[in-house]
Amino acid sequence: MTAPDRLAPGDPAPDFTLPTDTGDTLALADLRGRRVILYAYPAAMTPGCTKQACDFRDSLASLQAAGYEVVGLSPDKPEKLAKFRERDAITFPLVSDPDKSVLAAYGAYGEKQLYGKTVTGVIRSTFVIDADGKIERALYNVKATGHVAKLRRDLGLD
Repeated sequence: MTAPDRLAPGDPAPDFTLPTDTGDTLALADLRGRRVILYAYPAAMTPGCTKQACDFRDSLASLQAAGYEVVGLSPDKPEKLAKFRERDAITFPLVSDPDKSVLAAYGAYGEKQLYGKTVTGVIRSTFVIDADGKIERALYNVKATGHVAKLRRDLGLD
């Protein structure tokens, strides 16, 4: 497997309909007309992913006030996502992509460097999608800690 194709500003955001942490489904098309921050993370309930989710949770009110919806995307099963939501009081949708097809469509699954080794897995990424379903920003290999604060600055929210 080689490095995945990456999305760029202006590209159409790949559509999806995926199961959520609540047992419902969420379709990107349902969020048309709103700006969306879709972030891809490797595994629920791991230290880095928990920190990142809690940072988004803690910023959610101000992000929503600025017109953004937040959605977390991982290969975890909905049952694990439900435990994550309950344990850490996550207040935005978490969607499950166990076959990793949506992650791959966003360029967020493939070869990456982990502790100096090349491995295949989820590439921690964030996508800002405009109200028309186009990519505004595609950020790859982001850090779990400090990413939400940097994103807020980049979006002019701080």
